[in-house]
This record gives sequence, C-alpha cells and structure tokens, in this order.
Amino acid sequence: MLLSGAKYAIDYYQREYKWQSKQVGELIDDLATRFLESYEDGHERSAIERYGHYFLGSIIISDRNGQKFIIDGQQRLTTLTLLLIFLHNVQRDRPDHVALSELIFSEKYARRSFNLEVPERVPCMEALYNNAAAFDDSGQGESVANIVGRYADIQDLFPDDLKGSALPFFIDWLIENVHLVEITAYTDEDAYTIFETMNDRGLSLSPTDMLKGYLLASINDESLRFNANRTWKGRISFLIELGKDEDSDCIKSWLRSQYANTIRERKRGATPQDFDRIGTEFHRWVREKREVLGLQGGPDFSRFIERDFAFYARIYESLRKATIEVTPGLETVFYNSQQNFTLQYPVLMAPLHPTEAESEMRRKLIIVGAYLDILIARRIWNWRAIDYSTMQYAMFLVMRDIRGKGSRELVAILQQKLADEAETFTSNDSFRLHGMNGRQIHYLLARMTEYLETESGQQSRYAEYSERGRNGYEIEHIWADHSERHRDDFEHPSDFDQYRNRIGGLLLLPKRFNASYGDLPYNEKLEHYYGQNLLARSLHERCYEHNPGFRQFLDKSGLGFKAHAQFNRADLDERQELYRRLAELIWNPDRLALAAKS
Repeated sequence: MLLSGAKYAIDYYQREYKWQSKQVGELIDDLATRFLESYEDGHERSAIERYGHYFLGSIIISDRNGQKFIIDGQQRLTTLTLLLIFLHNVQRDRPDHVALSELIFSEKYARRSFNLEVPERVPCMEALYNNAAAFDDSGQGESVANIVGRYADIQDLFPDDLKGSALPFFIDWLIENVHLVEITAYTDEDAYTIFETMNDRGLSLSPTDMLKGYLLASINDESLRFNANRTWKGRISFLIELGKDEDSDCIKSWLRSQYANTIRERKRGATPQDFDRIGTEFHRWVREKREVLGLQGGPDFSRFIERDFAFYARIYESLRKATIEVTPGLETVFYNSQQNFTLQYPVLMAPLHPTEAESEMRRKLIIVGAYLDILIARRIWNWRAIDYSTMQYAMFLVMRDIRGKGSRELVAILQQKLADEAETFTSNDSFRLHGMNGRQIHYLLARMTEYLETESGQQSRYAEYSERGRNGYEIEHIWADHSERHRDDFEHPSDFDQYRNRIGGLLLLPKRFNASYGDLPYNEKLEHYYGQNLLARSLHERCYEHNPGFRQFLDKSGLGFKAHAQFNRADLDERQELYRRLAELIWNPDRLALAAKS
C-alpha cells in the first residue's frame, strides 16, 4: 500500500480536491466488484494472497529534499485516505479489526500528522478520524467541503454485504492487493514534464470515440453517414456540456436500458455479462451484439444513430438537468439524485421508445420515478442500503421487466413489485437517527415538511429545507440531550438516547435555531417552534387556529396532528406513529396509477 510509511504534501497552488459523488461511487463499486470476484464466505484470511489484484493507476510526485509533493494523483490519494478513515471507524469496536492507523497518519514527538498532510484540511480530517458526529465546513473552502461530502458519500455507498464477516477480508485485500505506482522526479520541472507527456501525447480513443467510428464506418451511403455524423456530434456536444464522462454515462444508460439481458452473478469465477460489459467496454459489446441490436446494413446503423441514440441522448440530457433543479413532473428525479441513486437513469429509460407520443413518454417517466422514489424511501426507513452495488441486480431485473411496456402495464408491474416487497413503513416502528443515516433522515424530514405545507396550500420550500450547512437546516431533537429530565420515563440514559433519536422526536430547523434554543426544555422551546415550518408549528396549539388550509388537509387525510403542551414518552410515541402515517401518504403506491391517468 503506497500510503504505508510515506508522507505526501500538496503545494498551495495545486487545484482543490474536486471529486464528486459519482467518482467516489465508481471507485467503491470497482473495488467491491473486484474483491467479490474472489471472496467466498468460509475462506481463511490467508486465502487473500490468491485473490485478484486491482490497479489504481499512477501518481507523479516531485521529491524536494526528501519531501514528496504530489503533482498528479491527489484526488485518488485523498479519496483513498477517506476510505481508510471510514474503514477504521466502521470496524472500531470489532474484535477482528485490522490496524489501519499507520496508513492514515504517523506520530512523532507525540504529534500526529496525516500521511497526506494539508494544513487547512487537518481539523476536518481529525474530526472524521475521531468519528465526530458533524463538522461545520462552512467557510472552510472548496476542498474541505468536498472532503466532508465525499466522506458522507462513502458512508452511504459502502456496500452492506462488505460490512459483516467480509469486512476484515476486504481491508486486508485493500492493503495487500490494491496498488498505486509512484513515479518520482527530483525537480518540479521534470515532474510536470512527465505529467504533460503522459496526458498530452498519444491520446487514446475513448469508448465513445471507438463506438462512433464503428457505427459510421458501417454506413456506406455518404449522405446517410454525413447526417449521422452531424447528429452524433450535436448530441455529444450537449452531453459534454453537462460534465466529464456524461457522453459515456449516457450511452451506458441507453444500452443497458434497452438491450442488457444478462448480468454477472456475484460469486467467484462468474464472468461479466451484458450489463457489466456495457459498463466497461460498450464499444466492443455493440460490435459483438450487432445482430441482437438489429444492425444488419448501413440503413440500420444510420437509424441506430439518427433515431435511437438521438432520442435516448435527449432523454438522458433532460433527466440529468432534472437532477440539478426541480423540474415539474420530474421532481422524483431530483429527489432520487439527492440519494446518489445513479441507477435511476437506465431504469427510467427502459420503457421508453423513440416512436411513442411525448405525452406517453412523460407518463412513463413519472410512473417509474414514483416507483423508485417509494422504493428508496421504504429502504431508508428500514435501514436498508441503496448503494449502487447493493441495488444493481434488483434494478437490472426491473429494467428488463419494464422494457418497452405501455404506461398501464407499467403501473401494474411496478405496483406488484412494491406489493411484493417484504418491508414497508409498518415494518419498523422504531425508525430513528443513528450514526450513519443523518443525511437520509434530513432528506425524509425535508420531504415530510414540504408535503405538509404544499398540501396545506403553501408554496414549496423543499430546496430551502434540503440545504445543509451554516445557512441551511439541521436536525433538531425535540428532547434536548438531558436524560435527567426524563427519569420518569426512562431508567437508563441509553434507553433515553435511543428513544430521543426516533424520527417522531425530530424536526428540521435552521442551524441558528439549534445553536440558540436546542438545549432548552421542551416547554421553553415550544413558543419558538411556532415561528418555524408547519411540521414544527404543529406542536403548538395556535397552529390549529385560523389556518384553514392546514385544517382542510387534516380533514382530508385523516392524519392525527394535534398540539402537545408537554412532550413525554407517550407524546413521542404518538408523533412516531403520525410520521409513519405521513410517510405512507407521501410514498403511496397509488401515485403510479394517478400518473398513468395524467
């Protein structure tokens, strides 16, 4: 492991740490997939020596009098350090824990310094290493904000099936079988020369370029080829404007949604199938599957670009834009993206066809988006993972089952899939906040608050409620962290702690509120709650006076909202059940049928 026994620095003029959720998700999925190709339950730890290896690429450093400055590779090294910190924390109390500290930091003269040491990032890294509940990254700069965000992504995206008995095996494998190559120069000039040579000369064609070349070369008619080339370039330029690798991601989503009929089994020795190969080498896969794709002659290749690629690229572009800001009719695409659910793109595209009416296409997008929204919320409520690795196989099956289906049939299939789910909102009556689901609880509370207000005739403020950080909102405990105030209800502080974290005892309030009032007893906070959002105001008796929109919603929904002059254990139990019923109303499978009639 490159970080063992080595220390690296980053010059002040180097670019910021910029990786986003997508890059972190891809790295974790690649590592998990490669590890699971070899791992089997029951293996001895020594078997890891025979496991497959994974190459993370190379980094370029400039060695200045024995100090190593990173010229290229800080994105990967920073992310790798965050993954090691996460693994250190997640195995903290396990008897089979693997020592990782020396890969993260070293100590000299009682001073701890990180192996990847950047002074302005140290407080943040210390907080993460010490498993602090939160770190305020406001005003700390782009790199620190991204580090906090990417660590949260790792918490969300790390597969559940690697957290059990497989965890020490995965950590051993990561240490011994995952490799980086260090290229060292002894002047900055030489280091940058190496960097530029590796990046500027002999640029290899991307899979997108190779697919384009193959498709166009198969069109003999010059005018057809000219038009196809123009269409391809036009759509690709729009995709590239969305961000790096969006052209490739679009093609993967399109091909998987319409043509992937097989997927690799998650067991040792299994070979990549349609779904997997499209993700790694779609240009070769298309060439090999030309007959399956109906590519017999030039006109077929022309149609493949002019009609099919142009259509699905346009859909993908609209979906990606809907993840950036809330789009009427595609709100669920925005919600799902906030949970880093990138699998939604091929699933949403699966039932679509280039020849159908725009109105039918839109109905299908709304139906599938609602299905995914409900599925994700239910899984969060039942503490189930929604990361790429965990959900990949299930989403492949959904994709295959709904491919090309009309809106009415789509509703029947997806409602049945929801009905077949073993866990719903009734399956977990003690749903609560714990150390790993803070972002998800914040999301659910934002949705609940927004729904309650919009159904009561108010304007949507979801974008405001979902914002975190200094100028945003944070989770407010109705009970302050003082178990001594609740001795009548709880014998032990640990029982109080678990109950206090139940979702029925939580609200979303501006960060400044918690700083000023969060520690007060309930009866002193109640007046301040009345000046906040409707979910908080509903605790106060005046909320039910002169509030016709809210009262009409209560009459229509039958939800048992009521004022609470005091808030003891019985009150929290009532509120817990109220939140559960509110969640069932928001994420009701009947939404799919309503969308089909629109």
